[in-house]
Amino acid sequence: MAPPHFEREDMKNNGEYVKFLETKKQECRFDSIKINRDDINPMLYEFQKDIACWALRKGRACIFADCGLGKTPMQLEWANQVHKKTGKKTLILAPLAVAEQTKREGEKFNIGVKVCRTQSDATSPINIANYEMLEHFDSAEFVGIVLDESSILKSFTGKIRTKIIEMCKCIPYRLACTATPSPNDYMELGNHSEFMGAMTRAEMLSMFFVHDGSETQKWRLKGHAKNDYWKWVSSWAVVLKNPSDLGYENNGFILPPMETNVHYVDSHVAEGMLIPMAVNTLAERRVARKVSLGKRTELIADKVNNSSEMFLIWCDYNAEGEALKKAISGAVEVKGPDKHDHKTKALLDFAEGNIRVLVTKPKIAGFGMNWQICNNVIFCGLSDSYEAYYQAMRRCWRFGQKNPVTVDIVISESEQTVLQNVKRKQSLADEMSKYMIANTCEITKKDLRGHARSFGNYQAKKRMEVPSWLK
Repeated sequence: MAPPHFEREDMKNNGEYVKFLETKKQECRFDSIKINRDDINPMLYEFQKDIACWALRKGRACIFADCGLGKTPMQLEWANQVHKKTGKKTLILAPLAVAEQTKREGEKFNIGVKVCRTQSDATSPINIANYEMLEHFDSAEFVGIVLDESSILKSFTGKIRTKIIEMCKCIPYRLACTATPSPNDYMELGNHSEFMGAMTRAEMLSMFFVHDGSETQKWRLKGHAKNDYWKWVSSWAVVLKNPSDLGYENNGFILPPMETNVHYVDSHVAEGMLIPMAVNTLAERRVARKVSLGKRTELIADKVNNSSEMFLIWCDYNAEGEALKKAISGAVEVKGPDKHDHKTKALLDFAEGNIRVLVTKPKIAGFGMNWQICNNVIFCGLSDSYEAYYQAMRRCWRFGQKNPVTVDIVISESEQTVLQNVKRKQSLADEMSKYMIANTCEITKKDLRGHARSFGNYQAKKRMEVPSWLK
C-alpha cells in the first residue's frame, strides 16, 4: 500500500510548498557589490583583501577580528569601494578619539577620511564621527555605514542602541567591526544580527535557543540547531584570532609574551574578625575600594615614579583618577567631564609618545585606540566586566606590539571575588572564541575565496568481482 500523502492540497503542484520551505533557510542575502580582487588596495595583506571582497559581496557583514589584525584598513577599503560603486557618501561611527586616529590611518592607505561633528560637515565620500554625535546626522544621506568597535553598543543604554539600529534600517550597505562581538555570551551576536537586518535578537533566541528554566538570563543553543546556527552566523560574519584561522600565513601577526601580576593591598578588618570579609554586593565593593584607595595609589605611584617607561593606568572612579594624577609625576588624566577636545588631544598625544603616563577609564578610552607604543598596563582595581578588562588590556597587547607586555592588577584582599569572577568570564570567553572559530572557519574559508569544493565524475571501467568468501 502506498504511504498516505499529507501535503496540503492548496500547496500541491503550484510551488507554494517549495516557497514555504525556502523561507525556512537561514542564509542572509543583501545588496551585493562584486569587485575584482585586483582592484582592492594593494597595501592590504592577502587575508585583508579577501575579507574586504567578501564583506562587499555580502553587502552587510560583520568582521570579528582580534585587536591589531587591521579592521581599520579593511573597513576603510570597504567604505571606499561602496562609494566608488554607488557614487554616494558613507559614514563611520567610532568611539572617542578613534575618529582622528582612523583619519591618520586612512592617510597611510591613501584613503581620505573626514572627521565630522554634524551633517553639514559630511561632505566627503568617507565621513567619520563619534557615536555620541549620532543625533546630528541624517541616515538618508548615506548609502553605507560602518560601526567601528561595534561591541561598544552594549555600553550604551538600550535607547541609544535601539536608535542606532533604527537609524541604519534605511542604509543598504552595513558593516560592523569588533574584536569582541560577545566576549562571554554569544547570544549578544543577536545585536549584530539585528543591526544588519538579518534577524532580531528575539527571533534568533526563539529559532536557535532554548531557555534554561533554572536561570532567568540563561539561554542555551538547541542541540539539533547547532550546525544550522553556525552556518547562519557564517553567512554574515567572519571570525578570526589570527590569519591562520582562515588558512593564511600569519605574516608576523604573532602576539608578544604577556605577564599578568596581581598585587593585593591590606583590607580593613572589621572588629571581631581575624581576616578581611569578602565583598559581594556592589555597595560592599565600593566601600572596599574607597577604603583601600590610599594603599593602592601608593603602590602604583611607587612603581611608576621609579621608572622612565610609559604607563597606561585604568581606573573606574573619579576619586581613583584624581588620587593617581596627584601621586604620579607628569600623569595626565582623561575623565568624563573633560571637554571633547582635551580628551581627543590627550589620547592621541599618548599614542604619539608625548605623554608618559595616562590615567583614564575603560568606558572612556577602552575601545579602539592603538597604543602599541606602551607595554605597561596597570588596573587600579577591577570591575566585574570582563569585556572592559579585555578591551582595556588589548589597547597595548595587540598585533604590532614589539615588546613583552606587563599587566599589573592592584586590588584589596577583600576583592578577590571580583578577580575570580573576571577569570571565570575569561575562561568562558576563550572557550566561546575557540568554539566560534571551529564552527565557522571551514564554511568561511570556502565563502571567503569564493571556492567551491569540486568532485570529479568517476567513470567505472572495470567490472567489480566479489571475493568468493563473501558469496
